[in-house]
Amino acid sequence: MDHDLGLFVLRLALGPMLVAHGWNKAFGPGGLQGTTSWFTGLGMRPAWLHARIAAASEVGVGVLLAIGFMIPLASAACVGLMVVAALTDHRGKGYFVFKGGFEYVVMVAMVAIAVVVMGPGAWSMDHVLGLDNWSGVGWASGAAVVGCLSALGFRSLAYSPR
Repeated sequence: MDHDLGLFVLRLALGPMLVAHGWNKAFGPGGLQGTTSWFTGLGMRPAWLHARIAAASEVGVGVLLAIGFMIPLASAACVGLMVVAALTDHRGKGYFVFKGGFEYVVMVAMVAIAVVVMGPGAWSMDHVLGLDNWSGVGWASGAAVVGCLSALGFRSLAYSPR
């Protein structure tokens, strides 16, 4: 029971935070236009497309993590998002987030992988649907590899810093 509650709290910390970040990209003060300008400055091409993909991905992944559905896939996507952020916005700024570094995105990605290692818990859609056996080191390793490879694929196809 404590384990399940802990996983539920972890998912509720991670999922809604990602939803908020995605929502802000789409509907925050600068909206998609501001996000597009930001992504243009980061070297993402085409920035208008990546602004929309990032916003939708963060909202979708956040919802999946919060409700505990398809946890290995959601975690892989989370890792991919965080690796892209580390390689673009946080690149070359050191470790600490207060200096623009990659500390935050590494923590988010590691928490997402930890959820896969432990499983979604009894208070999850995966448990209700009998998918909670998609957990452990193997599934977590797969999610980490898929997330990293997709981020590196993105970098090679759609990133050209100025």
